[in-house]
Amino acid sequence: MKQLTTLGSTGSIGRQALEVVEHFPDRLFVFAISAHSNVELLCQQIVKFKPKFAVLTDKTAYARLKGKIPRPTELLFGSDGLKQIVSEPEVDLVLDALVGASGLIPCLQAISAGKEIALANKEVLVMAGQLVTQRAKEKKVRLIPIDSEHSGMLQCLSAGKKEEVKNLILTASGGPFLSTPPEELKSVTVQQALNHPTWRMGKKITIDSATLMNKALEIIEAFWLFGIPPEKIKVLIHPQSVVHSLVEYQDGSIVAQLAPPDMRLPIQYALFFPERQKKVINNFSLTSVDKLTFVEPDLNRFRALTFAYEVLRQGGTAPAVLNAANEVAVNLFLQEKISFIRITQIIEHVLSMQIVEQNPDLDDILEKDSWARQKTLELAST
Repeated sequence: MKQLTTLGSTGSIGRQALEVVEHFPDRLFVFAISAHSNVELLCQQIVKFKPKFAVLTDKTAYARLKGKIPRPTELLFGSDGLKQIVSEPEVDLVLDALVGASGLIPCLQAISAGKEIALANKEVLVMAGQLVTQRAKEKKVRLIPIDSEHSGMLQCLSAGKKEEVKNLILTASGGPFLSTPPEELKSVTVQQALNHPTWRMGKKITIDSATLMNKALEIIEAFWLFGIPPEKIKVLIHPQSVVHSLVEYQDGSIVAQLAPPDMRLPIQYALFFPERQKKVINNFSLTSVDKLTFVEPDLNRFRALTFAYEVLRQGGTAPAVLNAANEVAVNLFLQEKISFIRITQIIEHVLSMQIVEQNPDLDDILEKDSWARQKTLELAST
């Protein structure tokens, strides 16, 4: 029985992870869960899974629920609560599905406690890839990716040696605006941007998919996970979202991982890694796929892709600035305070203003994160 702490259990990945857990009652036990403010869904999860601990990080939500949850669950609050549920001796695996920068400190705490990490939060490695991977190596902790692309890469890389890899290839659906004329992007609505053609995801990552910033972040994530130079990490547009990753080897062979666009598959793979279990998703057959197409991305349309290579070249705190600026800009767009095309314009401006700190510690990273958020807000108001 593997005991699981799920950070962000009321979000898209967290909910789907608990769906997977339900299929394996003899193998997986929900030890602890956390949410920010979704009291109603958290209560439903507490009743269904009876975890030992539940955490709320929103003060109002915590006050509303305090003293009202059924035993045996104990309700905890805030960052201290998150630190506790990732560190408890009984925990075998921590699934980090928190949104954005909020996932970093709990992840580092879990690593310090020697817990295996199933990482659904790509921003953790974007912000602090060097710090996180170094600490994981020191503690002999495995970082198992849940992103469908990186899960696919992990599987494809078993076909050869690292030094035999010519290219890692991430695929991107292209989002809802792949064929939209550039002049029409100025008037894109939030609802249009959230209408992803193939994936069921949270709002932030869905907007990132529309700008292709999600692929920029995934390039950085792949660099830290697999240690492959940035120039060997490529992106191809693949609208069908069936091939999630490819690894091209030096002999010309290309190994691909194919699956339906359903996050429960990479979640299940991460929860049981390196084992494979019977599938919990619907049947999928290659005969249902009419065609598989791959095209180079238009970097004029998807400027965000270029940011990944630039911040990796700069190193240090540059990726943290990219991540912070993007989080704020996306949130402003969701609040209808800036237009869709201004997301990448503002981010590019923030990147041009930064002073990069090399070999940063956690305080340096958090300081640059705060600076980038403030600069993004200032630029958005002008």
